[in-house]
Amino acid sequence: MSSGEAENTAKSPAEPAAPSAFSLDTILSDKSETLEHPDFKDKPDGGWDEESTEHIAAEGFCIECEDQPAQLHCEDCVDNYCEVCYASQHRKGTRKKHKTNPLASNGVKKAQNGAATTEQSADGTSMDVDDEDAPADSDDELEQLVTTQIEKPLALEVQPVAGSSVGEWFVDRAKYIPLRLTLGERKYLRLLEAALNVSEYTDKIDTIGFGLSKAKRIVHQIRELCAIMSGLVLSADYKQGQELFQDRDFASNEDFYQQLFELGRRHKIMNPDKMRSIYGKLIYLVQDSQTPEVKDMLGFSCVRSIKTVYTVLEEHDALELLREDAVAIATKEIYSEGRTRRDVQKEIKAKERAIEMLAAKYQRKSLSQEQIRQCLYSIGDNHAFLRTNRDPCDRMILYLKQYFHPTDAKNGKSSLAIRSGKGGARLSHDHSKQYAYVLQSLTLWREILHDMFHLWYLAESDLLSKNVPYRLRDTGQGLNRVQAAPKTSRMMHVILNRAQRSIGSWVGSSVIHMGDHNVPNALMFIDKYSQIYRILLPICNTVSKIPELMDKPALRSYIEDDYGSADGCAAEILGDFFRHGFDGSGADNFFDAGSCIDGRLTSAWNWCSSLEKKRYFPIFLLTGFIGFDGEW
Repeated sequence: MSSGEAENTAKSPAEPAAPSAFSLDTILSDKSETLEHPDFKDKPDGGWDEESTEHIAAEGFCIECEDQPAQLHCEDCVDNYCEVCYASQHRKGTRKKHKTNPLASNGVKKAQNGAATTEQSADGTSMDVDDEDAPADSDDELEQLVTTQIEKPLALEVQPVAGSSVGEWFVDRAKYIPLRLTLGERKYLRLLEAALNVSEYTDKIDTIGFGLSKAKRIVHQIRELCAIMSGLVLSADYKQGQELFQDRDFASNEDFYQQLFELGRRHKIMNPDKMRSIYGKLIYLVQDSQTPEVKDMLGFSCVRSIKTVYTVLEEHDALELLREDAVAIATKEIYSEGRTRRDVQKEIKAKERAIEMLAAKYQRKSLSQEQIRQCLYSIGDNHAFLRTNRDPCDRMILYLKQYFHPTDAKNGKSSLAIRSGKGGARLSHDHSKQYAYVLQSLTLWREILHDMFHLWYLAESDLLSKNVPYRLRDTGQGLNRVQAAPKTSRMMHVILNRAQRSIGSWVGSSVIHMGDHNVPNALMFIDKYSQIYRILLPICNTVSKIPELMDKPALRSYIEDDYGSADGCAAEILGDFFRHGFDGSGADNFFDAGSCIDGRLTSAWNWCSSLEKKRYFPIFLLTGFIGFDGEW
């Protein structure tokens, strides 16, 4: 071949080598449409920037969420749904009239690696198992909370009263009721609180730009906190401190540290008002200790399961105690308002007799009477929590029904109608629509607080999950740990579904924020809804004490001149709260406030911030109001 032929061959339009064909000149040329990267020759159908539309849920699973077993078949949609997804997709419009058929239980459950297995129990019935150990709060348990009746309203759950059959009510509740701390445990709790108060854990970890890697910073801070606690134990009890820390080996004292951190978590669940400034440090510290890199460097784990009433009784084979009808008497909360001293003393003696009877009946070699009393007292603590947190929702629902008609507003004062732009409102509702909106919001809050211990249990499971990492992001309110909360979110959808069915209709959005800039993680969710009673309880107390003000002539004259009567004063306070505590205000857009599930609470807090500007604010002060974060 001559040199000229070789030159012509080099200049001929033969296919160039793959690497040289993909360059800046070829990308900018007219033939860029036919250009292919040498490493990606197999172009997917529809282009690189399009998602595949052919995605079918696994057989036996819900077509919507794709991770729950299907329970209902919609004849009109020709799709299978779980009950929660069906209720959310068919709650209004023409879909509400769709007909369904229940599906036979197929025993399918999604395992963590994508495979499902079925085993036979001792009695021959099939049960679902995962390839890995599943916690007690897995999705199959959450599905059991949704009853099989979708179409008709559902009655809200009511705890058994003394003298009635308790059934499985206490068994189900005890799974999530933490055990009350003993005297010795409270001493260690004070030690933990003292160490957390001086710790700067979140200041050193949740920050951008630092010398050491994050894992090394976490290990350093955890060891520093453990060293502080070791010193406090040594100063309080020198002999015990020497036994625990003579080798200065943190890993060998793993059980001690796990016990301390578990005490703090258990105490906080039972007493949401406690540890308000340090619980975040504690849960974030335990969360970070779960990451594999930190655990390897640290040499021990900080996590232990919360000790509940159920786990204690199950360990000693005494669960039948929770099925005794006398438990309702032994755990009953006794209050004296509006009752004679004789009636109160009679109930106290009956409660004491029931406690002693159960303690003697279920005493074991490994289970003392004092431990049984501690379990019963813990259930009683749960009743006290419900009375303080859940019962104000019930009282506000009664006030709504007492002072306002569902559909007919006689005059402007008795009308709950709101209009966007008027009085700061972001929503426009007529009287009947606003009445339903307020009723369903209070009902939803009531259901959330009724299952708050269960939600808290799931929230900690999500926060401490090894498989769901968090991202440090600026959410507009500083740096926050943004983390998905699948178990808590699932339970919230179950509760929302239950509230929707109990009312029969739904007004507004049913979006639940979780793992976004509004509610970054499960801890923020729990903190948000544990504040509901701080809003409602002062209002309930003020309204209930207005008749007492009428006993004083000067105050009676003031109320009658300004409000007409005691009922008129109460109606004005409640009417303003029902209008502007649920008007979608409190944020710059409808995603942060509006009518979504979390936005309803934002609007209520916004109303609280403007209370001192209301003309009835003196009534609050006269009835002993201190603030929405005060003592009652």
